[in-house]
Amino acid sequence: MSNTASTRPASRAGKDRATALVDLLSRESDETLIDQIVRSVAARIDDRLLRGGARMPSIRQFAGAHAVSCFTVVASYDKLVASGYLESRRGAGFFVRERAPLLAAAAPGPSSGVAQGQAAETAAAEHKPLDVVWLVRNMFRQMPHQQMPGSGVLPAEWLDGPTIGNALRSVGRQHPNLLLNYGMPQGFLPLRQQLQLKLAELEIAATPEQIVTTAGITQALDLVAREFTRPGDTIFVDDPAWFLMFGSFAALGAKVVGIPRLADGPDIARLAELAALHKPKLFVINSVLHNPSSTSLSAAKAFQVLRLAEEHGFTIVEDDIYCELHPGSAVQPVTRLAALDQLNRVIYLGGFSKTMAANLRVGFIATSRAMAERLGDRKMLTNLTTSDIGERVVYKVLSEGAHRKHAGRIRARLDSLREKTVRQIERVGFTVDIVTPAGLFVWADAGRDSNVLTERAMAEGLLLAPGSLFSPNQLPSTRMRLNVAAMQDPAVWRFFERELSRS
Repeated sequence: MSNTASTRPASRAGKDRATALVDLLSRESDETLIDQIVRSVAARIDDRLLRGGARMPSIRQFAGAHAVSCFTVVASYDKLVASGYLESRRGAGFFVRERAPLLAAAAPGPSSGVAQGQAAETAAAEHKPLDVVWLVRNMFRQMPHQQMPGSGVLPAEWLDGPTIGNALRSVGRQHPNLLLNYGMPQGFLPLRQQLQLKLAELEIAATPEQIVTTAGITQALDLVAREFTRPGDTIFVDDPAWFLMFGSFAALGAKVVGIPRLADGPDIARLAELAALHKPKLFVINSVLHNPSSTSLSAAKAFQVLRLAEEHGFTIVEDDIYCELHPGSAVQPVTRLAALDQLNRVIYLGGFSKTMAANLRVGFIATSRAMAERLGDRKMLTNLTTSDIGERVVYKVLSEGAHRKHAGRIRARLDSLREKTVRQIERVGFTVDIVTPAGLFVWADAGRDSNVLTERAMAEGLLLAPGSLFSPNQLPSTRMRLNVAAMQDPAVWRFFERELSRS
C-alpha cells in the first residue's frame, strides 16, 4: 500500500512533464508524428525550457501522455539523439545533452564607462553571461505580448491593422506592372516627397534627393557603417543602447565603444576623452526617447556633441526610430541633432516599425545629397532595391493623414499607463530613478543580476530584456528594460513579486 502511494506522484509528475514537452499533435498534418515530436522537443531545448542534463519522460510515459505508440516515441528519441539534442544512457533512459551556447558572451574587457546607476563592475564576479542569440531568437517566437514585458514593440492590437489592410488593398488595385518590377534604388519617389514634409515638421530641411529608403533602421545602420568604416575603425554608441547593432558593427571588423548615457544625453567629459583616444568614425545616438531609458537629449548636450564631432572629425548617426512616440516640441521640449546641424555632420535615420507595422520594414536615411547618392548606390549593390510594395503602402497611410491621429492615440494610451505601471514596478521591488514623460520604456533597477531573472522568466514563458543585453561589452547589470505597454498580465507581476522578494 505504501509503495503504491509513493509511486503515484512520481508517475503523475512524469506524465505531466511529458505533456508539457510537445505541442498538440495533429494526425491530419502533412508532418509525421515523429517529426512533430522532434520539432517540438528540439524547440524547447533550443529555448532552454529543457536544460542540459534533464531527464526525459520514459518511453511509456511519453506514449501514454500523447496517445502514440512506443515505437513512435523510440523513433523520435533516436532522431533527437542523432541531432545532438538527447543522449541515451544505458539503464537510465534519455537525457537532454549538454550543449555549448550558440554565442557565449565575452568576458568583460576594460570598461569604457558604465551608464549611471549600473553596478556592472562590482557584480562581475557573480555575473552569469547571457546567450544573446537565445534571447533574440525568442523575441521572434511570436509570443503573446502579455508574455513579453522586455519587448521593444507595441502590442499588435494597439496598431492600426485596418488602415494597413486598406492601404495594402489599395496598392493591390494599381496597375499590375507597377507591382511586378523593381523599385528605384533610392526609394519610391512619392514616399520620399512625403518624408520631406515630415522632416520639415521636425525642422530638418531635406529634399527627396537627400533621402534613401531602407529595410528598416537595421539596414540603414548597416549601410552607413559600411560606407564610413573599415576593419579596425571605431564606432561610438550609447551605453546602454540598442543591442542588435553591436554584433552587426563587430562583424564589419569595427571596434564598438560605449559612451555612458546620462539622463540628459551622453557623458560629455567621457565622450571628449574617448574621442581623443580612439578617433571614431561614427557616433550612433538616440537623441529622442533613447532605447532603453526613454530619456532625451538636452539642447546643451546636443550643442556639445556637435562641437566634439567637429573637433574630432566624426560623423553623428541620429537614430530617431521612436520619433512618433514623442508628442513634439510644442508639448515637451526636444532637441534633434539633425535640426541643429541640417544634415552637415549628422545623418538622420527614421522608420515606422514602432507605430505602423514592423513587418513592412520601411525606414529611411536623410543626409547630404552626395552622401545619399553614395548610400543609394551601396544599397543597390547590396540588394538592388527595397520593397516597392511596402513603400507604397507606407506612402498611402502617411498621405491620407489618419496615421497622425493614430500615433496620438498611442501616445495617450501610453501616458495613461506609465505612472500607474511605474508605481507598480516600484511596489514589487524595482527602483526607478528616472520617470520620463513620454516613451515606451522604463529602465528599472532590480537590485540583482538581471540575467538570472531573465533565465528564470523564460522558464515560465516570460521574455525579459536584461541590462547586459544593452551593454556594448555585455557587462553585468542589475538593470532591466520594461515595456509599459506589455506589463498588463498578472503573471508578469506574480513573477516579479516572487523573484524580487528573494533575499
